[in-house]
Amino acid sequence: MVNLFEALEAGPNPPEEIYAVVECLKGERNKYEYDKDLPGVVLDRVLHSNVHYPSDYGFIPQSHYDDDDPLDVLVLVEDQTFPGCVVEARPVALMKMDDDGEADDKVIAVPTEDPRYDHIEDLEDIPSQQRDEIDEFFATYKNLEEGKEVETLGWEDAAAAKEAIEHSQDLYEEKIAK
Repeated sequence: MVNLFEALEAGPNPPEEIYAVVECLKGERNKYEYDKDLPGVVLDRVLHSNVHYPSDYGFIPQSHYDDDDPLDVLVLVEDQTFPGCVVEARPVALMKMDDDGEADDKVIAVPTEDPRYDHIEDLEDIPSQQRDEIDEFFATYKNLEEGKEVETLGWEDAAAAKEAIEHSQDLYEEKIAK
């Protein structure tokens, strides 16, 4: 089995077009994680709070972020895909977040192969209600987990998302690919 974290590049043209490896599915409470040592997707836990993922969620391959994990990405989709699905996506925003004292920012992206998202190119193109729902999810999804503190820190534009992707690629080269 191919290791999607290491064998798959960050995208066809990062940071403009990236690959998102889906772990968690829109509308579900299961928190799946890609285990690069298997390699495969495993059930990490079921969310303790009565909330569900607002869209498909996963990571960018060959990335490493300030929280010592791959860079997270939320791909706006109409219908869920499946754990392990690779989606070619275009970054459109960045949600800043602190998870237990560490930067845990989320790239918000849209599928390049879904014409319903062709008009979404930057933060202001995402409806405010959808941004509020995403923010609310990440602000509350760990509330019932003992000892977990999460804080959402606001939104930034597509340029900031692309900078975060470049930063994560630099960290990957420095810490993982050596």
